[in-house]
Amino acid sequence: MGKGTGNREPGTGDEGRKATVTSHQSPEKAFPLRGRCPSAHTGADEVASNDTPVTSHRSPGGRGTDCHDQSPDWSRNDKFGSASPSDDRYLSPVTCDLSLPPAPAREALSRLTAAGFEAYLVGGCVRDALLGREPGDWDITTAALPEQTEAVFAGERIIETGLKHGTVTVLLEGLPLEITTFRTETGYADHRHPDSVAFTRSLEEDLARRDFTINAMAWRPVDTPRIRRCAPPSPQGEGLVDPFGGQADLNARIIRCVGDPYARFNEDALRILRALRFASQLDFEIDPATAAAALALKDTLALVSKERLAVELTKLLLGPGVRRIVTAYWPILAVPLPELAPMAGLDQRSPYHCWDVLEHSAVAAENTPPDRISRWAALLHDAGKPACFTLDETGRGHFYGHAKPGAALAREALTRLKFDKDTVNRVSRLVELHDYPIDPPVEPAGGGALDAPQASASGGSGASRTPPPAKISAAERAVRRLIGKLGEEDFFRLLDLKRADALAHHPDCRGRAAACDRLETLARELLAQEAVFSLKDLAVNGNDLMALGIPKGPALGAVLNALLEAVLSGALPNEKTALLQAARSAPDGAT
Repeated sequence: MGKGTGNREPGTGDEGRKATVTSHQSPEKAFPLRGRCPSAHTGADEVASNDTPVTSHRSPGGRGTDCHDQSPDWSRNDKFGSASPSDDRYLSPVTCDLSLPPAPAREALSRLTAAGFEAYLVGGCVRDALLGREPGDWDITTAALPEQTEAVFAGERIIETGLKHGTVTVLLEGLPLEITTFRTETGYADHRHPDSVAFTRSLEEDLARRDFTINAMAWRPVDTPRIRRCAPPSPQGEGLVDPFGGQADLNARIIRCVGDPYARFNEDALRILRALRFASQLDFEIDPATAAAALALKDTLALVSKERLAVELTKLLLGPGVRRIVTAYWPILAVPLPELAPMAGLDQRSPYHCWDVLEHSAVAAENTPPDRISRWAALLHDAGKPACFTLDETGRGHFYGHAKPGAALAREALTRLKFDKDTVNRVSRLVELHDYPIDPPVEPAGGGALDAPQASASGGSGASRTPPPAKISAAERAVRRLIGKLGEEDFFRLLDLKRADALAHHPDCRGRAAACDRLETLARELLAQEAVFSLKDLAVNGNDLMALGIPKGPALGAVLNALLEAVLSGALPNEKTALLQAARSAPDGAT
């Protein structure tokens, strides 16, 4: 196969000085432990009158003392797949075995070694294999220079990913393998990219430039294709090469920088957010010195592109440690997400709540399925509360109308982070609807513009008799309307958000979570019955109405929408004869 032409990375400018940091505060001062209720399922804001208020069980700081810990139950969320935050693939204990690498990766190591070049699997694939997880990528580091690597794999498809930095991508049997020359880096004027790269013959020098100890391990076979259990590095550098204690940190479940954390974060500010992301994804703690450096240098995150920040924030939100990381490290997260700062520490002054606004939101995020749209909506669903906070004469807090400004803040935040329009629209719409009552009061019967025509008392030969439609409950009407408005996928996301919001309340005020379960059952039954949710489900369409003489235009749309409303409310059955009869009798414009 021919050699491909790849994109080369541009230069990064003149060599710059590393920022001087004077604040080396302790992790306790950097991230004071905040009294908090352990996690639970959660969600709504102003609790309805059928939820009995409880006596406020709170500490002087405004937090409850009896919010009981519960692990999210992901078994019902099969639409998101089986990989959940409680899944063993997230939390399996560290073992001494690396999984057998795929054949193309073993072949690449063999070819480079046979050509006389040291070569190792490196970085995330080694970390994930040690954790018993399936690596997403298989990266290789080697003593071969880029042109030597290309010569070794002559005839294979090669993409010159970043020759300037020593990286080429080789496709073997369809598997892309990034192969990078051992290198050192100096100067990081933009706090993101090295000003200069020098190739080296030392594997340890290459590992020393990496971000965290758990990512600074390398491996190659000892003397068979299979990985030897717990073998220390041989004099030839075979087996697991771990000069900075990465495997020990995996066992201790710690994120720790390689060497000086201030130097590592000054080199690349994105590493600050990556530390938080890995801690959330792996449910690890962050080493105190690493945490202190991350806090001290947090403002350098402003130098990172919004797109890269969005990627790391999303991965953080999808991790099983999201609640713990958001509540402990919000001062860092508030650099790219300033909307979080007013939420932190805002006591809700309500017997229905035992957490401040930020931790309530973090608990809600923890209790939504690990889905990108859902978790962003959960994190920001109460972003409008600080601006809407009021106290009544009894000293109780209220946040009337907070959903709409919260949706505006969510839209602003995601737009700033360069999310696509579809994500921005869907998240902000969920935030705006998170307090919407799906189980509304029952409306008075009758009174609609397109009620079912009544047969004459004499049973004469006028309009044909239309059988009365089955009675539809207020909950069913609301579910039908919302599915029609949001679509099936986002309707269930809204239920997940409302359920999680309920579960983030005081333990005595979580009844709405069970109500969401009942609504989900109802919705799935309606979907199975192919019930009417939108205009496309009606038994008539625009052509049918134009055949009756209704002109194309606004009047036609008004009649169709009135027919849909009549079916959704139960005033009419979804039958063509009944709908056409109602359309004939409709007043002009169906209003």
